[in-house]
Amino acid sequence: MGVPIWVIVIVGGIVISAFMAVKTGREEREKERELIEKEGEIYMERLEKAKEEKTESRSFG
Repeated sequence: MGVPIWVIVIVGGIVISAFMAVKTGREEREKERELIEKEGEIYMERLEKAKEEKTESRSFG
């Protein structure tokens, strides 16, 4: 008596599901990290622009 085929199919499905969950999680973390970096760059650009505007207004005023 061997292992029934349906048990092998279920175990295979669990393994594939776990693999896909890990893969998707990594992809989502990577996309989130890229988005955070992009937002951080935009924020730093805004800070630099505000600093430049503040410096310019001091020199004129």
